[in-house]
Amino acid sequence: MIIVKKLKLQRKLFIRFFNDLRSKNHFKFATKQKSEILYNSSISLSQEIKPSETFENKIFNLSLASNKISEYYILPNEIFSFWKIIGNPNYNYKKGRTLQNGQIKEEIGGGICQVSGIIYNISLIAGLEILERYNHSVDIYNEETRFAPLGFDATVVFGYKDLRIKNNFAFPIKFEIGVYENQIKVNLLSTEKIEEVELFTESISNDEYISVKVLDKNKKILNSSQYKINIS
Repeated sequence: MIIVKKLKLQRKLFIRFFNDLRSKNHFKFATKQKSEILYNSSISLSQEIKPSETFENKIFNLSLASNKISEYYILPNEIFSFWKIIGNPNYNYKKGRTLQNGQIKEEIGGGICQVSGIIYNISLIAGLEILERYNHSVDIYNEETRFAPLGFDATVVFGYKDLRIKNNFAFPIKFEIGVYENQIKVNLLSTEKIEEVELFTESISNDEYISVKVLDKNKKILNSSQYKINIS
């Protein structure tokens, strides 16, 4: 079974690599910052890191991922790819809570989707171009445990689901992320001022699912997400 999973992962990674070469995205990914850039403006967003059985491991995973991402800058037309920066989470990360196929499990790298989620959230606020994003399949939270509103999450699975964001501005940007006790904070740094987008949500639910749309003030739909309702 382990061999089969590894083969499937390698196949997925190869397909992604080939598609990136064909689309020329392979040459547009963000790189590590080699020289100092003077960022004159920023947009900030913070979230609470909720208590859990694997809280210490989650803090470790969030800090490691955040530090890696903070080393990169994104030039105009370049692409931020979560997994291009983070790499295979089986190396260096610890076990944490994660959602797989609708089931809560403990896996290596568990919890880092809060990093991808807060990056996605602030990217919507900034009006960045979202190339790839996936919502969680099940809403496992209640109002006490929820750290991000429905529609603003971004689940990531190495080799399968990435978060990719294009810098559609004419100036460099950078995601600077820090973990402070029970909080994670992201600053979207830029060399010029970015006007924040006013966001709204619309939701429809039934006994099984809840569907959420995120819209701007002109009622343009920025994303549509559907979650199975966790009734357990």
